[in-house]
Amino acid sequence: MSADEAGPVEQRMARYYARRAESYERIYQKPGRQADLRRIEAWLTPQFSGRRVLELACGTGWWTPFGARDALDWLATDINPETLAIARTKPLPGCVRFATVDAYALDLPPTGTPAADDSARFDAAFAGFWWSHVPLARLPGWLDRLHALLPAGARLVMLDNRYVPGSSTPISRVDDQGNGYQQRALDDGSTHEVLKNFPTAQSAIAALGPRACDPQWLEHSHYWLLTYTLS
Repeated sequence: MSADEAGPVEQRMARYYARRAESYERIYQKPGRQADLRRIEAWLTPQFSGRRVLELACGTGWWTPFGARDALDWLATDINPETLAIARTKPLPGCVRFATVDAYALDLPPTGTPAADDSARFDAAFAGFWWSHVPLARLPGWLDRLHALLPAGARLVMLDNRYVPGSSTPISRVDDQGNGYQQRALDDGSTHEVLKNFPTAQSAIAALGPRACDPQWLEHSHYWLLTYTLS
């Protein structure tokens, strides 16, 4: 077993995306996805207008310029320095900052203001293409941890893939907890097993927990969006 194949699935996923950083954005070049991408990019900007936003697992920062365009403040976080280095090269509004943060632990960098409490730092959160990689057993706990960082009235937006036969990588196996896995190859010839779940609207909304208000599920041909506010 190679080093990349060892350890918990969450650690394997982080190593996979670190190695994929330079080629990751090829996924946004697929011809059949361009109409969806343009619609979502335009839709994302007003969702966070005037908000102080925590972005989780920003990766190479494809969505950051669109989401942050009219935001008041935007902290884009990821666990991998390799992907953050690419994200920092994007044409970004001045409100954007970056930090190396594990999306599971959510140990955020200090504000520099000892009296500041985490729930006052952000009034919105965004996660693009993260939900599908969270093991089902960890999803409710992760959402509770995220919600605890945010005040009542906070807006949350989740964006991820729909499964589209002929376009999506097939699911190669399903584990005992119902998580799906794909086999993916990198440019160096290595093959990696990647956890990838495709929730339904019903399963995603059911996972949100008691603080989620007015959840809205939006579907495009290749992507889904889930928006809600916190009580």
